[in-house]
Amino acid sequence: MKHDWRSAIRRLIFSLALAFVVGWSLDCLAFAIMVTLAVYLGWHLRQLHKLQQWLTTRDVEEPPTSHGLWGSIFDDVYRLQRRQEKSKNKLKAMLKRVQDSTAALKDGVLMVDSSGNLEWWNQAANTLLGLQSAKDIGQPITNLVRHPDFKAYFENTKYDAPLEMVSPINHNATLEFHITLFGKKDRLIVCRDVSHLHQLEAMRQDFVANASHELRTPLTVISGYLETFIDYQDTLPPRWGRALKQMHEQSQRMQNLINDLLILSRLETSQGPEHSRVAISPLLNALVADAKSLSGEKHHTITLECEDIDLLGIDTELSSAFGNLIFNAVKYTPENGEISVKWWQDSSGMHLEVKDNGLGIDPKHIPRLTERFYRADPSRHSDTGGTGLGLAIVKHTLLRHDGHLHISSQLGKGSSFTCHFPISRKFTKPQVSNG
Repeated sequence: MKHDWRSAIRRLIFSLALAFVVGWSLDCLAFAIMVTLAVYLGWHLRQLHKLQQWLTTRDVEEPPTSHGLWGSIFDDVYRLQRRQEKSKNKLKAMLKRVQDSTAALKDGVLMVDSSGNLEWWNQAANTLLGLQSAKDIGQPITNLVRHPDFKAYFENTKYDAPLEMVSPINHNATLEFHITLFGKKDRLIVCRDVSHLHQLEAMRQDFVANASHELRTPLTVISGYLETFIDYQDTLPPRWGRALKQMHEQSQRMQNLINDLLILSRLETSQGPEHSRVAISPLLNALVADAKSLSGEKHHTITLECEDIDLLGIDTELSSAFGNLIFNAVKYTPENGEISVKWWQDSSGMHLEVKDNGLGIDPKHIPRLTERFYRADPSRHSDTGGTGLGLAIVKHTLLRHDGHLHISSQLGKGSSFTCHFPISRKFTKPQVSNG
């Protein structure tokens, strides 16, 4: 290109020099130079016209014929066009591949711009949400998925957890939404039908509840007969005493397991009675007194700090949850250990902390401690007689009270279990009018 510029400049200088010589010899210097410049300018205008026609006429692929600087320009533009065409075709192929792959998904995929307007979606989204291609494009997504929970979830820029809600077009289906931010606050929404998972969960809950109910009666009968045999073991052969005692202990463990399964099933499936005032101070005092009795010969030091703050909730469920934490601390803390129970309020809400200086728990187990039957140390489970459901009951009880459980522990330094409740759960005495 630099060589072409130099050639063009040399041609101009040569043309002007020739015009100067001809004009000088004919005594019309100015006219000769003007004619030369006019011809030179006309030629360039002609080349610009060719370029304009070539760029605006799509049927013509090959560049116009020219030479010099303009020939190089035409060739360079043509190469750029071909390169752009290849990139365009490659991008089209990639886009078609993405569209074909998303169309094959059973999950709905939707793209929403920064203003919340629907830009694109796949066929599965049509099926799950009842969208119409010609009508709904460019519409606000919150107008198409009309649900208060979805609107609140969509307008919240933190999408750490998915949203589950009833399908807007099928009340028997449950949908799960995942939203991801990209670009300039554009959103990618993935929607999938989780009705099957809910059905499986319901089947599991029904099975556990029914099996527990069915097992309760025969176990009660077996335990009753075992207690009768133990009462009259003096009349039985001596070698039966140990066997009867072990059978009775195991039947009690089975009954405790069934009771915990029934409690957990009720927490998962029922709404429970209406929430009312729960006096936390006397509840904790009673639980700590029972914990001291359970400690017995272990001689634990158990302390209680309790502010006079009451909760809105269900007293039996809270008593079961708090009792599980306190009694677990007694069971898993070695002799002469220290256990502290504290109930207080701050700006974020109300809190119950049960802390001990026992053996502690490996941090790798903490995320799974509230799973059913999960055991951080299986070897000690049989010694304490636990069912492995205590912390699962605590978790579900707190969920029913808008709370959550935080666990922290270090091996050899003890553990801390803290229940957090929002300030909205605080019981406030109604104002009494003097009028």
